[in-house]
Amino acid sequence: MAKKAEKHERGEAAQEPPRDRQEPPRDRIVACAQDLFHRHGIRGVGVETIAEAAGTNKMTLYRHFASKDDLILEYLNYKGRKADEIWANIESASPGDPVGQLYGFIGQAAKFIANDERGCDLANAAVELTEAGHPALKVIEEFKVRQRDRLAALCGAAGAAQPGLLADTIVLLIEGARVSRRSVGTEGPSANLLRTSEAVIASFGIVPRASPAQARPAE
Repeated sequence: MAKKAEKHERGEAAQEPPRDRQEPPRDRIVACAQDLFHRHGIRGVGVETIAEAAGTNKMTLYRHFASKDDLILEYLNYKGRKADEIWANIESASPGDPVGQLYGFIGQAAKFIANDERGCDLANAAVELTEAGHPALKVIEEFKVRQRDRLAALCGAAGAAQPGLLADTIVLLIEGARVSRRSVGTEGPSANLLRTSEAVIASFGIVPRASPAQARPAE
């Protein structure tokens, strides 16, 4: 694994096919960075690898992004925007129904965990970026706090006795399920995320109008 990561960092192991060259170079660079960072980690991929996969070169990459850190920030902010889209989909699937939205949120989390062993890109980045004061750490912290506060507001609207505590419990369940999925696979504790969450939600006084399985998004 160490040798593989080293090759990616030096830009020697780009196996991904180049992007459609009719796309603007910046779009190709961003799309390839998102894919490579997700699959190999931020530290496991160098700018040469990204440029090669995007069908361009380092000079062009640096024309759009002054540094790799700037590209990392673009990547993390993109993930934050995708999370906002997921929230919008959850709300539109259960309009005016905070209990349904709460189970929809957990159902989406369970689906992502089951389908993708890599877990949360922002949490992974927080582990990789160990330098104090790295600009990406502020982006990650703000995103995680915003997600937790949004979940707490939803728990309150759903009638939870202690919405903040319930939100914290759900966050810990989901983060733990991601780690379990990564370490022992889909047959481990992460497989019970929906049932565990249902029991926890009920313990906070929320009576479900639909089970997590019913609220789970369609494939």
